[in-house]
Amino acid sequence: MSGRGPKRELAEKIAGEITLSDDPGATLRKWRTDFDISQTDLAAELDVSSSVISDYESGRRESPGIGVVGRLVEGLLTIDERRGGERIRQYGRVLSAGFESDVVYDLREYATSIPLTRLYDDLEATEVAAGSTDRVSGHTVIDSIEAITRLSSEEFFRLYGQSTNRVLVFTGVTRGESPLVALRVVNPTPNAVILHGIEEADLWDHAADLARIDGYSLAVTNAPLDDMLEYLVSLE
Repeated sequence: MSGRGPKRELAEKIAGEITLSDDPGATLRKWRTDFDISQTDLAAELDVSSSVISDYESGRRESPGIGVVGRLVEGLLTIDERRGGERIRQYGRVLSAGFESDVVYDLREYATSIPLTRLYDDLEATEVAAGSTDRVSGHTVIDSIEAITRLSSEEFFRLYGQSTNRVLVFTGVTRGESPLVALRVVNPTPNAVILHGIEEADLWDHAADLARIDGYSLAVTNAPLDDMLEYLVSLE
């Protein structure tokens, strides 16, 4: 892997996390499942038995050394490339926007705008406040706590990518107060906001009012995070 492109950056990130982790096996499993690669497929790529991967992930086998970690990471990335390189491209988009992947899960623009109703239906989201537009042309998915604690107002605006005509998805939400208040310092606001991990009944009392004041659509969803991300990254 030559150069300093997204693949090289991602390889170093994954290898570093596994090597420095207190539980390398669990970290390997996290990345393997994030790439949606089975133990069997990774084992076949590395020409080992699937029990070898299972033993590393469970801790039954001694923590892998740097050489083994390098092979495991190369295997993940090679399989992803063979499938079209979606995970590598996803990381590249986040990286090129100047963010870390633990803050921004995905950031992309669509070839054409799509109806919000379709997006909400597919994400099992309930709209609690209507906005001034019914279509979006991109999305950004962020970890709400990491974003609020680490991003400046200028960096918050960069979450919009090429356009504010997008849905901004906050994950790990408990009430919705913090992300919606944080949005008040950013001008303009996105066209739509989805708060993930919360039911409508648990939403902050003033959330819908703030959304109406600022003119964006607000929705909530409790769909599994992995399923939501898998759907969003499939949009073009």
